[in-house]
Amino acid sequence: MFGEFIKKKRLSLNLTLREFCRRIDEDPSNWSKVERGIINPPKKKAKLGKIAKVLKIQKGSHEWNTLVDMAVVEAGTIPDYVMTDKEVLKSLPAFFRTIGSVKPTRKEILELIDRLKKSATPADD
Repeated sequence: MFGEFIKKKRLSLNLTLREFCRRIDEDPSNWSKVERGIINPPKKKAKLGKIAKVLKIQKGSHEWNTLVDMAVVEAGTIPDYVMTDKEVLKSLPAFFRTIGSVKPTRKEILELIDRLKKSATPADD
């Protein structure tokens, strides 16, 4: 998800992997693994901000929220704004029990993420 999103955006700006990595201070061979989903994306807002700047993504925009959400989710955590929404939080145990026995499809996960995004607005860190 995250890696595909970044790669697509990077290529749309005609940025080579090496040039992109030079601008965000990352090793190209490691970053290639991020783009291929082999290693987790960065979670720190400062690094995500640097990536967004190079990719011409405005902080607070839909693309920014997507970038941050994908980074957090791929790292195996739940976004903070979801954890602070009491109504969504109440439904998470049932959701986890439901998906525990049947692996959801990628489409189902993306739809759930979309529903969660619509239920709360992320805090701007």
